[in-house]
Amino acid sequence: MKFRVLQDNLRNTIWERIEEGDLTGLRLAQQTGFKQAHISNFLNRKRGLSLEGMDRVLAVQHLSVLDLLDPSEINKRASILPPSNDEFQNVLLTDGTVAATQPLITSMDVKEILKFKKTFLKKLKPETEGADREQWERFVIIKVDGREGMSMYPRLLPGATLLIDRHYNSLKPYRKGEFNMYAVLKDGTCTVKYVETAGNHLILRPHNQAYPIDVMTIEDGKSPSDYLVGRVCHVGIET
Repeated sequence: MKFRVLQDNLRNTIWERIEEGDLTGLRLAQQTGFKQAHISNFLNRKRGLSLEGMDRVLAVQHLSVLDLLDPSEINKRASILPPSNDEFQNVLLTDGTVAATQPLITSMDVKEILKFKKTFLKKLKPETEGADREQWERFVIIKVDGREGMSMYPRLLPGATLLIDRHYNSLKPYRKGEFNMYAVLKDGTCTVKYVETAGNHLILRPHNQAYPIDVMTIEDGKSPSDYLVGRVCHVGIET
């Protein structure tokens, strides 16, 4: 990524904050010690900022250079997945919390690397809602604990590994007449349930009727897709 692109991304970020009412050009000038005309020229693309100038803007706005990078570009250039030249694709196994909240999986969060046939993964149909979701690493694997596994028994068992398609965060049935099984963001991690809506609530249903139904309130400004980590598209159970 070129320095000019970083400047453009910083300029866009500052404009977003101004349009949201969180910032003004005058206030930014006061924060950085620059003249207001200097900031105005930068925002209106009449001049750029030096490296030192960018550092000052980033510091006062509590931003990092990482905030200016395109996630898809990071994923392409800094993927920790080893290249696969055979018929299999490497997929990362990670904690439910990471799977539910992190668009990209870093090396420190990888527990294991498992292999799936590329032909199988290519056949899986995505159904994304929200532009940001397409920037997420598509397939991840989680392992369910005892309670989660038994709540979906016999479809799941404790310790089962679940392949999650994070590009399927829609309530649209994958197959007609069948309920999708989802990894759902709940309390900062993943729970695995069937999902439906009722008003501004998500209804999380277990397969095992001995376990209770959970009801989650959808926060203002959010939609069900914000809570759907992804569709469970493969279950691995050790025997």
